[in-house]
Amino acid sequence: NLQSSVIRGVIGGIAGGVVFGIWMAIQNMLPMVGMLVQNDSAVVGFGVHMVISIIIGATYGVVGTRIPANNWGIVVGAGVVYGIIWWVLGALVLMPLMMGMNEMVLQIGDMQWMSLIGHIAFGVVLTVVYKLQASRG
Repeated sequence: NLQSSVIRGVIGGIAGGVVFGIWMAIQNMLPMVGMLVQNDSAVVGFGVHMVISIIIGATYGVVGTRIPANNWGIVVGAGVVYGIIWWVLGALVLMPLMMGMNEMVLQIGDMQWMSLIGHIAFGVVLTVVYKLQASRG
């Protein structure tokens, strides 16, 4: 049912969020995420990132039931696509707009490419964890 699918998505979002959060910590990106709430602390940035990860995971839970999960290639492919979608929406559009950097919308430099790697890892971890839970029933 939809409720259990959303819960699986939230758990997948937490798992993917931790992996992506570690990547962002290594790349020193967390203070910028914290600036979404006017606080450049890496800890605050990680908290903001995890809230976003949970929401995006729950959103996947809504659509995840419609994605055929009978083979791992489809599951991983869905994760790559979902990660890229959120990279474009989040890193390339929403984040620059929310930070008042309108001139940076859809601009791609080294930091955005590093962010893409994290978004793809997030998406794949999310979909794999989601499928593992769904397989267990």
